Amino acid sequence: MPTPNTAATLKQKAHALIEHLPENATWRDVAYQAAVRAEAEEGLADIAAGRVIDGDEMLRWIDSWGTDHELEAPQLPR
Repeated sequence: MPTPNTAATLKQKAHALIEHLPENATWRDVAYQAAVRAEAEEGLADIAAGRVIDGDEMLRWIDSWGTDHELEAPQLPR
């Protein structure tokens, strides 16, 4: 196990993921959980880097769908 001040390696994270699966888990379960974990980590990295769209801006865009004044899709900050 990693010490509190060190980042876990991918191998350690994979072992921890598998340890939390039920005994009757399948390879598909492992693959699904690994994919979910990867997507979550990518999302958290995007948030940390500021690659997000303001929620209110997104809702204004969605609310404009089907109206005479449909807005352009929000863009990520550059």
